Amino acid sequence: MNRFRVVICGGGIAAIEGLLRLRSLVGDSVEATLVAPNDELRYRPLAVDEPFARRGVRSYPLTKVARRTGAEWVQDAVEWLDPNAQAVHTTGGREIPYDALLLAVGARLARPFEHVTVFDDAHADEAYHGLIQDVEGGYTRSVALLLPVGPAWLLPAYELALMTAERAGSVGEEGLAVSVVTPEPAPMAALGEGASRAVAGLLERSRVRLYANARPEVPASRHLLVTPEGPDLEPERIVAMPRIEGRPIRDVPSVTGGFVPIDERCRVRGLDPHVFAAGDMTDFPVKHGGLGAQMADVAAAGIAALAGDAPEPEPLRPVIRGVLHTGAEPLYLTARMTDGRMESEATTERAWPPDEKIVAEELGPFLRTLE
Repeated sequence: MNRFRVVICGGGIAAIEGLLRLRSLVGDSVEATLVAPNDELRYRPLAVDEPFARRGVRSYPLTKVARRTGAEWVQDAVEWLDPNAQAVHTTGGREIPYDALLLAVGARLARPFEHVTVFDDAHADEAYHGLIQDVEGGYTRSVALLLPVGPAWLLPAYELALMTAERAGSVGEEGLAVSVVTPEPAPMAALGEGASRAVAGLLERSRVRLYANARPEVPASRHLLVTPEGPDLEPERIVAMPRIEGRPIRDVPSVTGGFVPIDERCRVRGLDPHVFAAGDMTDFPVKHGGLGAQMADVAAAGIAALAGDAPEPEPLRPVIRGVLHTGAEPLYLTARMTDGRMESEATTERAWPPDEKIVAEELGPFLRTLE
């Protein structure tokens, strides 16, 4: 008899975490296929360190990941889904049948403003290293970091602001003006009061000016409007975080922004219970690699139950753990969703291995074995 067939689409943190959790739950009793166009897993959370001459993004060949997990790797991308036939169709013309499917293809990055440098973690050094050199040389005296309206990665904006201010101070350029402009009511507000209060304190001590409840507009180079009530600024360098948008897949349901709706067990709403989704492609409002990994763990448990090798999984109870790099002592953030609201705390005491900027229970130990 054929083994239960599991297809995982994606080559990022959530996809590989789901594959690893599936193997830890059911071993080799299921057949696993990884469909990903990239040939490496890039550990992107460390991208903010690259412009500061620190070790940044780490990469791991998917051939090695597949070999170590006993999975077949198909270097291709999902194009559309045939739910009735339970088959994935790829851009390369392949038809791959499944008994259970995990979609974890990530999101698209959109340019939110004209006349700015966009911080793309795939080209972090290229986007920001020259700015740091200008700060160190005293050629740049003011920098503004912008968060767009809508889904975005929060941590990098505050990390870049804090690390830039710290670098300027370390080379004697005390006059650098660093600003963060954000539509949030407070810094990192989505993670809850504890984390937000800690980050606000760091910004104040680092003399980083925060403009909250603002909708930034950039009508021209070096011209920043802090709307609706803020001032007009003329920073010498303006850097924006990309806006995160969904990555629609034909015949997979989507909601506003192109994101895939999921239920509390990470099953795709509107499809049969054999299709799951995890990570930034989903409609969960917070975008964070550790949260995507947690979704993948829940999805893997649901797939194991479908395969007959595990009980019905517990629903997703979001816990976000991440490290905020500051240029000095890092800040460990933990946020939990309780009764529909985030509660969080922050500490400078090392809360998990320092090489794990996010917490992914299976992926972290696995990558250390690859190192």
